[in-house]
Amino acid sequence: MADPSSYRPKPGQIPDSPGVYKFRDEHGRVIYVGKAKSLRQRLSSYFQDLANLHPRTRTMVTTAAAVEWTVVSTEVEALQLEYSWIKEFDPRFNVKYRDDKSYPSLAVTLNEEFPRVQVMRGAKKKGVRYFGPYAHAWAIRETVDLMLRVFPVRTCSAGVFKRSAQIGRPCLLGYIGKCSAPCVGRVTAEEHRQLAEEFCDFMAGRTGTYLRRLEERMQEAAEEMEYEKAARLRDDIGALKRAMEKNAVVLADATDADLIAVAEDELEAAVQIFHVRGGRVRGQRGWVTDKVEAVDTAGLVEHALQQLYGEERGDAVPKEVLVPAVPEPAEPVTQWLAERRGSRVDLRIPQRGDKKDLMETVQRNAQQALALHKTKRASDLTTRSRALEEIAEALGLDSAPLRVECFDISHLQGDDVVASMVVFEDGLPRKSEYRRFQIKSFAGQDDVRSMHEVVSRRFRRYLQEKQKTGEWQEEAAGASGVPGAVEASEPAGAPGATGSTGTAGQPMDGPDGPDGPDGPDGPDGPDQGPSGPIDEEGRPKRFAYPPQLVVVDGGKPQVAAAKRALDELGVDDVAVCGLAKRLEEVWLPDEEDPVVLPRSSEGLYLLQRVRDEAHRFAITYQRSKRAKSLKAGPLDTVPGLGDSRKQALLKHFGSVKRLRAATVEQICEVPGVGRKTAETVAAALAGAAPAAPAVNTATGEIIEDEAAGAASSNGGTRP
Repeated sequence: MADPSSYRPKPGQIPDSPGVYKFRDEHGRVIYVGKAKSLRQRLSSYFQDLANLHPRTRTMVTTAAAVEWTVVSTEVEALQLEYSWIKEFDPRFNVKYRDDKSYPSLAVTLNEEFPRVQVMRGAKKKGVRYFGPYAHAWAIRETVDLMLRVFPVRTCSAGVFKRSAQIGRPCLLGYIGKCSAPCVGRVTAEEHRQLAEEFCDFMAGRTGTYLRRLEERMQEAAEEMEYEKAARLRDDIGALKRAMEKNAVVLADATDADLIAVAEDELEAAVQIFHVRGGRVRGQRGWVTDKVEAVDTAGLVEHALQQLYGEERGDAVPKEVLVPAVPEPAEPVTQWLAERRGSRVDLRIPQRGDKKDLMETVQRNAQQALALHKTKRASDLTTRSRALEEIAEALGLDSAPLRVECFDISHLQGDDVVASMVVFEDGLPRKSEYRRFQIKSFAGQDDVRSMHEVVSRRFRRYLQEKQKTGEWQEEAAGASGVPGAVEASEPAGAPGATGSTGTAGQPMDGPDGPDGPDGPDGPDGPDQGPSGPIDEEGRPKRFAYPPQLVVVDGGKPQVAAAKRALDELGVDDVAVCGLAKRLEEVWLPDEEDPVVLPRSSEGLYLLQRVRDEAHRFAITYQRSKRAKSLKAGPLDTVPGLGDSRKQALLKHFGSVKRLRAATVEQICEVPGVGRKTAETVAAALAGAAPAAPAVNTATGEIIEDEAAGAASSNGGTRP
């Protein structure tokens, strides 16, 4: 535990002006970000007698090892910078709201030639009109189904639309009158866009004018004795009214507002938001967070406003925001909201009438959400705690392993050998810290040797980071028996970097790029992505924090290899075990017999989850590498030739065969290709073997090479 007086700024150092400050721990990781109208007054409050501080504040200042600040000109700038830093550094002592689910929205893709109505989740896209969010996707589909009768807008995917256009026949919705069938030309693009805009107007709350227009047309049809048309219009009016009933009027003055309510206790807080547009509740969402900092209701509201509107612009920020408590001071927050909207935004507490009644409804939803969350979490925490305790007892550990790392090797008959490292903290996966490796010191299949290499590389990087921060002394590096084991190296992701040299003289980890097929895992290059925010700027850095337990996928040989790697580096405070798939036995180093956990053990279940996740992550990476190698063509081997110039070359010559026959001067005629690149391309294609003729497997016909060359430009597999 650090003494705050050891890093307290000297008197007169802190300016008496608005700004944003950061507390860092002993590793340089940003653990708290805050803003202040007066930096001097705010920061001085942290360095008083610890007994006078709130317990959470006391924990933060004793965990921190340094404080720094940035001066800004206004409190609005401080609010913006605080929001940016919280998103960037993810400080552990800041309140961070996270959605308890991914809320669907009704989206109209006005950025397409033929706009489409569909359900969308995730980040908002430019040119798409959104309504919601809704609590359930089925609620959107029910509303859309009712409205398609009146506004027959396209709802099909791009593939279905293209297929219908090719065969000249609309889909089922086109036959039953719930689509205007622009795919077959029943309406023009302009007419279909007008339908989509009318759909948006109705969803935005401008319903009265349209309903009156339909009623007038129904009366005219009845007077002219066009009874079938009048009946159809009557049914259309009924469908629209049923759709409107699903969003009952809650505010009679057609208000556009967001209502935010907070339910909290000493440890956690739940936030509920109702989105009211045109007087009707158009969407609902909720967040739950741990109160890791000393914050009151007004502070929770301010954090919620940052989370809710930090990425929004224009009409997404309503004219009025109703809250249970107004942040102090309120002027910077309202000014920040007004800047994002482009006009004035009222931030206030409802006092009477319909708005106060609706706020009470939102408050009840927040209280129910908090109660439900606490019920679920209590069960989860109990189970995870029991699992970690069982693992500690079975392996003879001094304490429960709060951070567990698991390694797995994957290959296909000895080719494309890769490894994965997954991280579990407090029994939960920490996907932002997953890592993947290519085996570099040898070729072929040897799981034991691969495991030794991967564990060595991971902990060698950990020791390097400790050396940079002064935690690992030169004597310790020499005592490890591995000369140069902790020599600092240029980061693998830097331009021109080759990484550190391992025991076999191979580069440690080169940048492999993102894990394409496994998007949710985030940036998973072997030495890239967030491992722990500890670099000079407090941003995520690599391999900085050690685990309490290393788990390897395998039995006694793999465990021995991992233990040998740690011994060679002098790492003696990390436990090692292996989980063998055959009988789910737990193997320990230097033990002849395995540890057998009961099948009903929560500890065994957690180890299985960790092992299976490492296996999934490794095999996903191995498959993606193999897919890339299968798709490689002759131009993929040309150094310095990117996708843009590759496509330009194939477009200019039409095929690889014609490109191979071209002279350097002819290649130079392609825009963007210089003589040096042209010479490199010509030399590479001259040394490559001509591709075998492609054969149509259905007819046995040989396909001309020009066509095959074009296929190669689209990711074909022929060399």
